[in-house]
Amino acid sequence: MPQTLKRTSTSPPLPSSTKFMLFGGGNFIRAFAGWMIDRLNQETSFEGGMMIVKPTPGRDYSALRAQDGLYHVVLNGLQEGQVIDESYLISTVTEIVHVYDEWNTFLGSAQIADLKYIISNTTESGISFLDHDQVTDAPPSSFPAKMCLWLKERFDYFQGEASAGVVFLPCELSADNGSSLRACIQRYIDLWQLAPAFKSWVIDHCIFCNTLVDRIVTGYPSQKEEEFHQKLGAADQLIAVGEPYHSWIIEGPSTLAEALPFHDINLNVKWVDDLTKYREQKVKILNGAHTSMVPTGHLAGIVSVKEAIDHPELGTFIEELLQEEVWPTLAFARTDLEDFTAKTMDRFRNPFLFHKLLDISLNSISKFKARLLPSLLQYYELKGSCPPRITFALSSLLLMYKG
Repeated sequence: MPQTLKRTSTSPPLPSSTKFMLFGGGNFIRAFAGWMIDRLNQETSFEGGMMIVKPTPGRDYSALRAQDGLYHVVLNGLQEGQVIDESYLISTVTEIVHVYDEWNTFLGSAQIADLKYIISNTTESGISFLDHDQVTDAPPSSFPAKMCLWLKERFDYFQGEASAGVVFLPCELSADNGSSLRACIQRYIDLWQLAPAFKSWVIDHCIFCNTLVDRIVTGYPSQKEEEFHQKLGAADQLIAVGEPYHSWIIEGPSTLAEALPFHDINLNVKWVDDLTKYREQKVKILNGAHTSMVPTGHLAGIVSVKEAIDHPELGTFIEELLQEEVWPTLAFARTDLEDFTAKTMDRFRNPFLFHKLLDISLNSISKFKARLLPSLLQYYELKGSCPPRITFALSSLLLMYKG
């Protein structure tokens, strides 16, 4: 019987300092940012621990506390056509804090000089301004309000030193997530009439990066729990299963790439001046392929994404739709488009993931407008005719809705 996962003398040592705050400890952020940070620590001399903050009321990350902050990330899928099935013991969690039960501890962490990077995953609605939050709340309800008070504690403790500024790397899926977070925090500063010097410090010395994240994380393998425990040799209650593919596009200054050298260990992290075209590439290719295969595949009696891509006719249809009708509308070199599309096809063919077409059919009309209509219109402007495959996908969608 596998033993409970605990930190022992044989475990990798804890990093020498806490440099990251993970605001949220769900499956995605642990298998995405947590995994990347652990890779950075294991493969370089970075030495950056991470504090995981429980952002909502109730529960206490008790399983994570019981396992001394240890957990496994299991990555399985296809990579360049090869089957990948790898596991990683993540050992860089230095502290676990419940923001509602340990508010003073949370605020106190603002005094940790080395804590420089705040990574959040609070869902798309998490970055919001709620005017009922008060400066005296302990804590206020919204994520930006909590961080505003945390920043005020840091500003006061370090007496407004420029070097005490921090970097925000939000992983929420909303567009312009970093800019939105900064705007919300500034609104709280104004609402609460906090000192102008504090507002200037936030604006001048804290960096809010817009980011675009991508990795499918299916979470805990409850249906195969015993199998995974035997394989890992530990009764880990926090296994996070995901695909090998990962992408983190970060809009930020080049100095951050030097401070966080993810690229040195071949992680798919890009630091860019403007991530707009990267978001467009993801929406048009990855999401556009999904949206085009749902009605065409469903009407053909096909059930899953993998089955659709492996189908001799529909698979060819999807690839030609992308290459001939979507690629011409994107501002990337052909080699970049070929690489991104090949990785997308590998993700669709993941033998470990059963992704039903009907599971991604919700709101198909609005999805078509966002994902395929721009390509259709731009293709028409370029060629003077409608793209035949996207038009066929639209016809199939109308027929599917007609019943």
